[in-house]
Amino acid sequence: VPTLGHLILGGDRPVLVDTGVRAPEMLERLGMRGFRAAEEELDHQLALHGVTRDDIGLVVNTHLHLDHCGQDHLFPMSTPVVVNRRELEFAASGLEGAIYAPEEVKHLIDRQHTPGALWTLDLELSGPVELLPGIRAMAAGGHTEGSLMLTVETAEGTACICGDLVYNVHDQLVEPLFQPGVNEPAPIGYTPMSRRAEAGAIKHALGLGAFLLPIHDWPARVEGGRVVGRLRDAVPGAPDSVR
Repeated sequence: VPTLGHLILGGDRPVLVDTGVRAPEMLERLGMRGFRAAEEELDHQLALHGVTRDDIGLVVNTHLHLDHCGQDHLFPMSTPVVVNRRELEFAASGLEGAIYAPEEVKHLIDRQHTPGALWTLDLELSGPVELLPGIRAMAAGGHTEGSLMLTVETAEGTACICGDLVYNVHDQLVEPLFQPGVNEPAPIGYTPMSRRAEAGAIKHALGLGAFLLPIHDWPARVEGGRVVGRLRDAVPGAPDSVR
């Protein structure tokens, strides 16, 4: 299962969405094994786009599971990290154990008490927030209690970076597992939400624009709330097979 970060280019400074796991070995806390090759390291991937960590203007966490915020600490306190307050509250509560790593929660709390280091949102109360021109954050409504997602305006339509609201495009959207209904997405197994709430959140994300970008699968091209193609390297881009 890939774990992706999304780099938003085109504004005054790049924006990085999710930073992956701090060390792949940490996934063993969840009974999983992780691998990260040298070419998959953060600095190498940024360099492919002519970017360094110092160039990043904002880091955004879709949520705070250890495979999404694990390299936030590599960025200086002068680079703001964006989180939804409800997600940080839940992460700090300890109610879900190892999936919220104490190293990451402590780092974000340190940022909370460092001027300019953390941008805390209250999306369930405020509604969507424009982080930068063309980039808006909103409550995802699924996966975790405080997950957020982003919409990004591109030359070919709006892209929705949906975090783990969608985990596997094929099994949830193209040929939804165990869903006989028409246009009925399959929620993932792990969520504190009701299955109806999760399905509704996925449908909302599908209706936000032309592209859907998960963190654990490749992006999808969307038309009329349905997946019509998949992309690999960049959004916008030319889609290939719908699968």
